[in-house]
Amino acid sequence: MEMTQMRYDIADINLAEQGKRQIEWAFKDMPVLRSIMARFEQEKPFEGLRLTSCVHVTKETACLCIAMKAGGADGILVASNPLSTQDDVAAGLVKHYGIPVFGYAGESKEVYSQHVKTALDHNPNLIIDDGCDLVATIHKSRTDLIPNIIGSTEETTTGIIRLEAMEKEGVLKFPSLGVNNSLTKHLYDNRYGTGQSVIDGILRATNILLAGKTFVVCGYGWCGKGAALRARGLGANVIVTEVDPLKALEAAMEGYRVMPIAEAAKEGDIFLSITGDINVVDVHHMLDMKSGSFVCQAGHFDVEVNVNGLKKITKEIKQIRPSLEEYVLNNGKSIYVLAEGRLVNLIAAEGHPASVMDMSFANQALGAEFIVKNKGKLKNKLYTLPYNVDVEIAKIKLQSMGIKIDTLTDEQQKYLNTWNEGTV
Repeated sequence: MEMTQMRYDIADINLAEQGKRQIEWAFKDMPVLRSIMARFEQEKPFEGLRLTSCVHVTKETACLCIAMKAGGADGILVASNPLSTQDDVAAGLVKHYGIPVFGYAGESKEVYSQHVKTALDHNPNLIIDDGCDLVATIHKSRTDLIPNIIGSTEETTTGIIRLEAMEKEGVLKFPSLGVNNSLTKHLYDNRYGTGQSVIDGILRATNILLAGKTFVVCGYGWCGKGAALRARGLGANVIVTEVDPLKALEAAMEGYRVMPIAEAAKEGDIFLSITGDINVVDVHHMLDMKSGSFVCQAGHFDVEVNVNGLKKITKEIKQIRPSLEEYVLNNGKSIYVLAEGRLVNLIAAEGHPASVMDMSFANQALGAEFIVKNKGKLKNKLYTLPYNVDVEIAKIKLQSMGIKIDTLTDEQQKYLNTWNEGTV
């Protein structure tokens, strides 16, 4: 692939061969995205359109970028997190697939911000976002780009929260599609993907035994449900903290202990915040924790555990292992912070397995196509993919797994569509 004319900023282009192998390995476990890409290659729905993507640079997101390019998109990729980039994948995308990448593992926040600005200089017609940083930056400081933007798709809960706030305030200037609101995304990715990958990250960072430990899950949304389920499956005693009465009730009915974080802080051994909100695990909670407790989070932004506040009452920080730091507090206690308080599943591990991201990125690809096909017809608001698209994604996934299901008989279909058959 000729790169002399391509601008990019990655760690090491010499990692490209390993990156290519990683990407090919992920593609093998992404049959739904492969089938969509095959159609895209024929139909070219994004021909002539410039695409800017701000997502985690992993082998799975690389497959999404390749699928979008197959559909005709002139794409550029910027990392959505300063620490989650897989440098070999970034190199592979640049060298073997001709996709410019701006991002490398460990980049500073200043470099990250510059990369976002550089990616927006691509003057995009279409946005794929993870955390809403591109869309927010456009609305704050690059409003000159808005007239050329057809719309955006958003990957994660945190980004959708921001988009909902923008829509509510009436400041959203183009349509956006919340991929995380699709059933085949949040029921599958959030519960099974996050459930496994956060445990993977915690175990890689600490190498501790979960069995017998008290594991506190802050937030019982779909991600929290998955994490709680997997932690219990490994023998942990799980406590759930919540602010939503319905979710708290559901957790209690599932057999978890439910209590406020202030109470859980005194009992827990491991704390996982997974809410999308700020300072869920705050300084006064950590002061009440047992010495030797572990804290981490899996929200998109590094705000759920108040690490900055913790630093103010810390006399020494020791690097124990990769992605594990010991904070020796002024009172003599030690608190172990995983992944610098960032996404533990992507910093300490590799994020979700490819088979999970297959569903998520099928939604992303079809969401982008939905935005383009409905150009000029959509309002400046947040949308969800139509239910029939969700069903089609599920069908393809089942077929790839060799699973067959029943279909309604004519009699059953008729019965479900009538009102005059019953007990009287």
